[in-house]
Amino acid sequence: MAVREILRMGDARLLRVARPVEQFDTPELHALIADMFDTMAAANGAGLAAPQIGVNLAVVIFGFDHNPRYPDAPPVPRTVLINPSIEPLSDDEEEGWEGCLSVPGMRGVVPRWKHIRYTGYDPQGRRIEREAEGFHARVVQHECDHLIGKLYPMRIRDFTRFGYTEVLFPGLDAASDD
Repeated sequence: MAVREILRMGDARLLRVARPVEQFDTPELHALIADMFDTMAAANGAGLAAPQIGVNLAVVIFGFDHNPRYPDAPPVPRTVLINPSIEPLSDDEEEGWEGCLSVPGMRGVVPRWKHIRYTGYDPQGRRIEREAEGFHARVVQHECDHLIGKLYPMRIRDFTRFGYTEVLFPGLDAASDD
């Protein structure tokens, strides 16, 4: 399909609350999802939300076997999640480094729920319900934040742990973080 432009922090479209998808299994929805996967792959992303490419719909994708932007992260199942909701399964939080294709070249430590249940729908409208922990849970929460107009810097509690990837992680290829 096509690699789309990824909006960057400061673009007001990233602050909108996404509209729910009302029609499943349409050519338009399948084309959007294909473009999202192409765009995520071209940017070495772990996930992508439709608002990041200027589409105001509640669609997120995520998943990889290995990701050069997160070389120590375990695999996350390749998923299309539409109209998602997240439920924490405990009050336990875990801090971890995050980056974002809409905030290129930067990383910050973000608290996230450690164990979640996420629900939503696949492109055909079939219900998805999964539990996730660790990095998988972090990716889902990060992507779903885009659907409520939140970027990860809005969740940072300690700005001494926020900065440029090339400074914080000198061994990581900074070009893969743009």
